[in-house]
Amino acid sequence: MGHHDSNLALPRFACPDWWERLCQGLPPMADVPINEEKAAKALAFFNRMRLPDIPGNPPMSVACGEWFKDVLVAFLASEDPETYQPVVWELLCMVPKKNSKSTYVAALALTALYMEDAPNRQMLLVGPSQNISERCFDQAQGMIRLDPILDSIFLVQDHLKTVTRRQTGTKLEVKTFDTSIVTGEIPVLTIIDELHELGKKARAAAVMQQIRGGGITKQRGRVLMITTQSDESPAGIWKIELDKARAIRDGRGGSNPIMLPVLYEFPAELQRSQDFWRARTNWHLVLPNLGLSIDEQALVDDYENNGRVTKHTEQIWASQHLNIEIGVGLSAGWLGAQYWDDCVEAGLSLDELIERSEVAVQGIDGGGLDDLFAEAVIGRCRETGRWLHWARAFAHPEVFEERKEIAPRLLNFAEHGDLIQLKDEDTSGDVRGVAETAARLLAAGLLPEQGAVGVDTTNSAAIQFQMFGKGITYEQLVVVGQDWRLSPAIWGMERMLKQGTFRHCGQPLMSWTVGNAKPEIKGSAVRITKEVAGKAKIDPLMATFNAFMLMLRDPVAAGPGAFEYTGM
Repeated sequence: MGHHDSNLALPRFACPDWWERLCQGLPPMADVPINEEKAAKALAFFNRMRLPDIPGNPPMSVACGEWFKDVLVAFLASEDPETYQPVVWELLCMVPKKNSKSTYVAALALTALYMEDAPNRQMLLVGPSQNISERCFDQAQGMIRLDPILDSIFLVQDHLKTVTRRQTGTKLEVKTFDTSIVTGEIPVLTIIDELHELGKKARAAAVMQQIRGGGITKQRGRVLMITTQSDESPAGIWKIELDKARAIRDGRGGSNPIMLPVLYEFPAELQRSQDFWRARTNWHLVLPNLGLSIDEQALVDDYENNGRVTKHTEQIWASQHLNIEIGVGLSAGWLGAQYWDDCVEAGLSLDELIERSEVAVQGIDGGGLDDLFAEAVIGRCRETGRWLHWARAFAHPEVFEERKEIAPRLLNFAEHGDLIQLKDEDTSGDVRGVAETAARLLAAGLLPEQGAVGVDTTNSAAIQFQMFGKGITYEQLVVVGQDWRLSPAIWGMERMLKQGTFRHCGQPLMSWTVGNAKPEIKGSAVRITKEVAGKAKIDPLMATFNAFMLMLRDPVAAGPGAFEYTGM
């Protein structure tokens, strides 16, 4: 079928022509070997189920898109012709909103329960919240009630949110995701609806490991994940699974992946092209249920009346209805974010910045204990005159307590080394860390004699103490005016990013922060504030603006030996 004709065997589940397939109206997934008898049995059962919440209760045979039947067959009937073992142990399907996900998933779960011959096993259908998991259960229960034959096959216990296949005693339990969903043995099958929501839950990765059996037992659980894109940039377990799925799809997933990716999305470069995805003639490519559960005119009306109202509403609309990844195709407003990814300088680090710069300044954004503390360094390259940027953040334990929804994301940054996790007893680790950076710039002779380190508050006694201890002078440490007074930095940086003259290390921490910035324009000024960013963090970006303000003064380095640094 198309891409298997080439002599070069592709890695398993790789689908390099996924975009061509989408353009032809086919599911964006690799072909897998199928046990035809099993497939026919699964489809016959699935097709007879009726939609409980649609007038006339049409059966799946006419109401369900072909794309989902392909997913169902790949997941429930894949088989290695030599070992007779399933090939697809896991499947991740990302499909936009309103493609009848929850209904189809409920029907798939009942089909799996019917196909499972092993006695007294456990299956889970998991939703990230009470109302999503209850909706899945209601759909399953509704389908059984509409069909006397299904009623004789399954016992429904409403109070337990459980469906049991009478003949085998195997149960399908509908649960809300939490750390105690897996008790005892590993479920033979777990279906997770709206996986992206779990990116905000701190312990999700540990629970996923339990569901998968931790890789220790002989018995493997099968896992089907189905979700829309998240309405903020991917984080936590959602980012991990999405990255893995894309790698497998693109042939970079190792030799024996067990997850089949089915991702309805535009290629990254087309997600970045706002003209492309705003053109409604392209929407059908990622909406496999158009004409079934999705009425095109209603979708257009919804976009015109709700989606387009502001940058922010458009961002959420596009992420949900077109799977545009936030941070790639859209940011909620700051223009600089659109050009950010294009300004990565490969291999740039703080060391290289120091090596290449003729002058450098540091910006610091200090917060309370439940906030990030951030620093940024901007150097001017002596060869090209371009500005080079590096940043880092510090987090006290309180941040992980107070901001549970961003904790998984912060841990990702800590793994990258862009965020330092401070221990409870280490209350001054952040101010010490930024002073050490300043000392490095000082020792390299890169700091100007005045306006070398810009801080955001006058409340900087702790910073002063550490800085002066490292040999930074009173003239070098300055308070940078905040709010509207940062307008020159906000606009100046936009312009430099667009021109490609502001270069940075490509740190995930910064990409996230830049995507969180939401500017407010007032008269002839602009402000980007923490209040507007809400729970999302922008501290490293604010530290960057502080450094930017100092670089706008066109500083000259004092040179080595201008200050005595005794290495306190």
